[in-house]
Amino acid sequence: MKDYAQSVAFLGQWGCFQQVVFFLLCATIVPNGFGAFTLVFLTDVPGHRCVVPDYNLTEDWRNTVIPVQVVNGKQQLSRCSRFRLDVVRNLSARGFIPGRDVNLTDLEQEGCVDGWSYSRDVYQSTIVTEFDLVCSDQWKMTFTSTVFFVGVLLGSFFSGQLSDRFGRKPVLFATMIVQMFFTFIQIISTSWIMFTVLLFINGLGQISNFAAALVLGAELLTGNVRVLYSSMGACLSFAIGYMMLPVVAYFLRDWKSLLLALSLPCLAYLPLWWLIPESPRWLLSQGRVDEAESIVRKAAKWNKVQAPVDIFQDYLVNNKTDPKDTHNAVDLVRTRSLRITTLILCLVSFTSCTGYYGLSFNTSQLHANPYMSCFISAAVEVPAYISGWLALRFFPRRRSICFMFLLEATSLFLLQLVPQSLSHLSMALEMLAKYAVTITFSMMFAFIAELYPTLLRNTAVGICSTVGRLGNCIAPYLVTTNIYLLHLPHIIMGTLGFVAAFATLFLPESFGRPLPETIQQMHKRERIKCPCITGKETPVPVVLLDSPL
Repeated sequence: MKDYAQSVAFLGQWGCFQQVVFFLLCATIVPNGFGAFTLVFLTDVPGHRCVVPDYNLTEDWRNTVIPVQVVNGKQQLSRCSRFRLDVVRNLSARGFIPGRDVNLTDLEQEGCVDGWSYSRDVYQSTIVTEFDLVCSDQWKMTFTSTVFFVGVLLGSFFSGQLSDRFGRKPVLFATMIVQMFFTFIQIISTSWIMFTVLLFINGLGQISNFAAALVLGAELLTGNVRVLYSSMGACLSFAIGYMMLPVVAYFLRDWKSLLLALSLPCLAYLPLWWLIPESPRWLLSQGRVDEAESIVRKAAKWNKVQAPVDIFQDYLVNNKTDPKDTHNAVDLVRTRSLRITTLILCLVSFTSCTGYYGLSFNTSQLHANPYMSCFISAAVEVPAYISGWLALRFFPRRRSICFMFLLEATSLFLLQLVPQSLSHLSMALEMLAKYAVTITFSMMFAFIAELYPTLLRNTAVGICSTVGRLGNCIAPYLVTTNIYLLHLPHIIMGTLGFVAAFATLFLPESFGRPLPETIQQMHKRERIKCPCITGKETPVPVVLLDSPL
């Protein structure tokens, strides 16, 4: 019996049909890179201080009504307090001069009861200035980002099931509409709660759209083109969208205009419904052979090749599963070797996702110009994804991932030794860490897919992906720990990197070895103790079943 790839081999791998599918699906992924990090600018906190009503104060008292505090060794005006205004008005009216007649440290302070005045040097407005998410309400800013990533986590969980039931194409366009519509509706948010609820729903569509496009392309394309799309095409499209974000945000410094620029262009993708086909593989799995053949015959016309009379005559679709061969998530921890492998991979996935999103969301604090910082952070991903693809093709997985974790951790620890006057060196070290963690981020899920047998492969990738996305959820809180110690986020991420690098050494190697088909074959691989690969072996094509993004 022929398999699917053999049945459609007459189409070739890179004809007109495959080129259209490749580039159109890559185009649908670009908005995901744009939307995933919009919160970098929406939740950034501009300079602010308490509003002082226009009372009859002397110039001296008006200049000193905001107390001075020492933050990270530097003096700056307090952002969340002022001297009691009734006391200041009384002292001003009586002609006292601050610092000479009155010791300012003895004056009582109060909160910003009249609101805040925000700097407009960088942003015209953000959701922070719109809903006053500062001082006692500062926790809402971080919580907002976490809610978005909880939506991403749940969306990734449910989208796979919906895609298996209703098809890849409907889910791709449905999630695209969800993402576009709820991003647009966020503009009219009248409260922080309303904005957060809409952002959560937006998160449901964000990663689901990416996953649907990834799976659809992996099933429509074959051979080396499929590997190229899964490992580089999708990731580079995401990076391009990420790089577009700071450019657009630079010219649209109002948060509502930025969301409008994110949502409206998605309308241009809706006509692609008539150009992007459904997955013939999925149609065959549903017994819809005629529809699958119709799509392949259309592809043959585009590629100007002659299709056989009966394309899938010899194609075997077996939807029946032997009850003895049924496996679930419990099997991932059933034996000692499986438990160790699964726990280590969950740790490594968590570390790579936490580091990737932690460093991405920290970009606005790297440089005085947050737009330049964000663009550099996004641009670093291009060589990182190319390096990750090359590493998957030519180097052992275990040593590559271990080395990249060590590079990330070392860069983050060295960052603490750089004096504040050398800001460019600090940025270079953080971008080196971002480069390293992006490589591990792009390699991890291919590595997981290669380690587990066929019956557990999708389950293992799904579990590790879910654990990894828990790292996405805590990343916004991790970044804010710098209020306790300036480099605490780097210390935490660096420590996790060293632990993950050490743990990776206890994983089996998969480079140059066939994918295991049974748990017994996986156990044999577990017995390999030497961390080095001996002998010359031909690497197998990388099978990407999911993406960490």
